[in-house]
This record gives sequence, structure tokens and C-alpha cells, in this order.
Amino acid sequence: MTSSPAKNGPHIPSPTSTGQQLSSPRSTRTLRKLQSAHQLSSNYNALNTPSLISQQRQQQQRHPSSSQNLTLPPVPSIPANHSPQKPAHHRTRSNSDAVMPSDHIPSIVTRRTAPLKRQGLGSSKDELRALISRGPRGDVDSSLQRLRSLIIEDGIETDNDGMSQLRIYVWLILLNAPTLSTDTYLSLIHRGPSPAYAKIRNDTFRTLATDPLFKRRVSEASLIRLLNAIAWKLHDAKSASHPDGRPPTNSANEFGSPELQHASPAIKHAHNASTTTNTEGSEAGGSSPGIYVQGMNVLCAPFLYAARSEAEAFVAFHRFITRECPGYVRGAMDGVHNGLKLVDKCLAILDPKLSAHLVSKGMKAEVYAFASVLTMCACTPPLPEVLQLWDFLFAYGPHLNVLCICVQLLMMKERLLGSPSDSREHYKEALFHADGISLDSPGNMLRNFPHLKARDIITGTVNCVRKIPSDLYEELVHHME
Repeated sequence: MTSSPAKNGPHIPSPTSTGQQLSSPRSTRTLRKLQSAHQLSSNYNALNTPSLISQQRQQQQRHPSSSQNLTLPPVPSIPANHSPQKPAHHRTRSNSDAVMPSDHIPSIVTRRTAPLKRQGLGSSKDELRALISRGPRGDVDSSLQRLRSLIIEDGIETDNDGMSQLRIYVWLILLNAPTLSTDTYLSLIHRGPSPAYAKIRNDTFRTLATDPLFKRRVSEASLIRLLNAIAWKLHDAKSASHPDGRPPTNSANEFGSPELQHASPAIKHAHNASTTTNTEGSEAGGSSPGIYVQGMNVLCAPFLYAARSEAEAFVAFHRFITRECPGYVRGAMDGVHNGLKLVDKCLAILDPKLSAHLVSKGMKAEVYAFASVLTMCACTPPLPEVLQLWDFLFAYGPHLNVLCICVQLLMMKERLLGSPSDSREHYKEALFHADGISLDSPGNMLRNFPHLKARDIITGTVNCVRKIPSDLYEELVHHME
């Protein structure tokens, strides 16, 4: 015996005949709630009617002949965890506790986020999304190569602020980052200040201080927590190393997936570098050598901006500095100084005239390119262009950042070559800053590089790779170790 949906609904007591109770506001509200519940129960059948697609399929099954000539438009794929009853709630950040100024609240409420740029079904954007969400269908190496091709061809789809739901997962795959429990990250935070805490606090407040997008999405507290956890992680690795300097035996997932060990151009050279080389070094890193050096705050910023949680940013950043560029964060920063020498060498091959001009002005790379080499160009705005450039660097190797800097110099070639000479006659006519440097001198122009144009830099870098000799390119690959 079946019962109607109304009988299965909530029991509605009959209203009392007392006028005083009916006139009571509380009784009136209760009665309205019960009536609303009764109305929802009575409409149960209407809410559970088949959808239009289901009705259409049922009609086609009843009349198969009439549906042979019917062509339906392709239905976009829906994620498995999608719920039709509840619209998905997308949070911009899950870890940022930045305090929003009150004068920005009205603009955020009224402004709608720009929609993602989409192409038709079957485009490279959809292929990239499917590759990340479903994984490789066949050979891992060929899937990785396809992933790199998609990045260099069309890039990762983003909104106007450079945010993408796929980017952090693409980075984790390309870096071959191991899995990490959130509790592991929380345990490092709960240990309190690390030996490098004072130095971290001295740097975090000025991290991308002039970038409004970064300041709006990432708080200083998030940056402090992540860098402090990294310092503890590196401190533990240093303490666990053997007296002879050899690293301890790694766990099974320390290197990520075994299938990816020799798949990435950067990963296959990483075996030559120790997993704890960044915990060794001189006193150049400050009072706590080897666990934090100046510049790590800027190098960490894009990870926090792109990640959806601090734990994701932590595992990606730790993997990057310990496996891809340990020489950059070692106390003496040997990798950075090697990179600066390579900027001069590569520029001399790519454009001998520009290289000779800068050398004649005393402008070697160590004078103007230190920050760009150390931070992988993250010190040059805008941040969305930095993220797009990093997509390329993670796909084909962070060592290509040296060539990216050379390409930026080539894009400034006309201005640099047209700069005034250092003769006394010209100095008498030129305008000077308070520190005595000409407004149009190469030194002044290279103090702050022009805003990044990621696509132009990537295209120029690909063209420059063909001009670099094999032995010099080998130095590029290994200089970060």
C-alpha cells in the first residue's frame, strides 16, 4: 500500500480554537512554517519529475524512428562531484586571512568576476582540463609531453586577475611533487617560531608590497606561516643528515611518482643534486644559514597566490627549492651567482653588440639582474604575467629563466643602445638624479625592468635556445644545483 507524499510530510497539528493563541505572533509564525512545510510536501511529485533530457530520451525510446534524424548539440561534461541541487561554491582563496579594507567592500559586492575565456568543445583548453582531471590515458611520458605542448601553445585559461583553478595542479604535476598530509603542515606551524623567524618577519611585510592583486589575496600571516614551516622542514633535514654530509634515506614518495623520475627535463638532472643541499652553506644567509635566505619570500609569493590552500603552496614551494633550484637558496647563493655569469655569456652570443655596449658601461649582470635571477622574474610586475611565465619555466625547466632575462634585454635593445655616452660634454647637458646617474643611462633603465610580457618573452626564449651551444646549454641546466 503506497502512501501519498503529503502523508509522509511533517504532522500538522490542528489550530486551537482559542483566539488568544491565534493572535499570538509566535503562534502565527509557527503556523506559517507548518503551512510552508505542508506546501513543500504536497509539491513533492512536482519536484521529482524527470528532467527534460530524461523526458526526451524516453520519447526517443517510444518513437525510435522519429529520433533517427534528430541531432542534439553536444552536452558539456560535468564533474563527477557536481550536485544539481547545490550550486558549486568557488572560493577565491581557502587560506588567506587578509583583512579587506572597508572602502573596497562596495566595489567587490557590485563587481562581477570576469568569466573565464573559453573556446569551443574539443579545444586545447578542454583537453588540458580533461588531462588534469582524468589523468593520462596511456603512456605517462607522452601525456607529460602533451601537457607541455598545451602550455606553450595556448597557456592555462585564467580570469583577469591571473587566477586559475588548474594552475596549481599543473605545477604540482610538472614539479613531480609528492603527496603531503595537511596535518603534516599543521604540525610544522604548531611548533612555533623557527630559528629563522626573526629574519622572515623582517622580509615578509615588503613582499610584493606594490602589487594590489597579491595584497588582496594573500595576507602577510599566510606568508609568515609558510616560510616558517619551510624553515622548520629544512632545519629538520639538516639535523637528520649524517655527519659526513650525506642525506638520509628518503621515503617512498620523496621523489613523487616513480614514473616521472626521468620524464621532466629538470627532474632528470635533479638526481645529481642532494635533497638537502639547501641546508648547507656559509653564513651568508644570516644568523640561521641554510634554512632561510633573503629573497625566498618573493620566490614563495607566486605559489601562495596560485594555490588554493597553504598546504598546496607549501609542498610545491618546498619541492621547487629542494629539487629544482637548491643552489639559489643555499647560504652562499652559488646558483644565483652562476646564473648571473651565464646571463653575460648568453647575451654575448645572442647579441654581441648589446653585450659589448653594456660591458663598456660597467653594466654586468651582477649589477642589474640579481633580483631577476634569484626570484625567477617574480620581482617584475605584473603578477599574472609572472604566473604565465612560470607555467613555461615549470614545463621546460627553470634554468631557462636565464634566457628569459636575456630576451627582456633584447626587447630593450633600442633604448639601451640609444642611451647617452659617459663623456663630459654630454654629462653637462644631461639631467641627473640625486645620486648622479643620468636619466637615460643604462644603469638607470635597468634598475627596474619594464613590465613583463609573458607571451613575447616565451616566444623569444624558444628562438634563443636554438642559438645556444650545447656545452653552454649544459651549464644552464646544471647551474641551479
